[in-house]
Amino acid sequence: MPIPEIEEFAKILVEHVRDAAIQSNDREMNPDAGSPVAKRWREVAAAGNVEALLKTVIPDIVDDTVFYLLQAIDEGLVTLSFIASNGKVVNLSKEGLGELSGWYMGSDGWRATHSKERLADDFSALVE
Repeated sequence: MPIPEIEEFAKILVEHVRDAAIQSNDREMNPDAGSPVAKRWREVAAAGNVEALLKTVIPDIVDDTVFYLLQAIDEGLVTLSFIASNGKVVNLSKEGLGELSGWYMGSDGWRATHSKERLADDFSALVE
């Protein structure tokens, strides 16, 4: 059995990352949901192609899960430090300025900059 502090981390991770992502994606399946994600999912689902639907929802769900992890760090629920390749230790909760989740999801954010896989940029219309 892990020590109590590991159990505390596990509880926060499951509730604020996993469960939050599941709840968020469940809301996207609501027939009245008007978000770009919900509209995209309904459009692909209506075509009846299961493979196309899965290719659409998988990156959305992964991105949502990463978003909630970064949001937990932004909100101080998870304090995380990263050791860079140069050996510098960075406190992501502090140095991230509460913006990690935004830096990830933005149109010119980390997904667009670093990912080699598909992504749906629902914020591109908001870029000036």
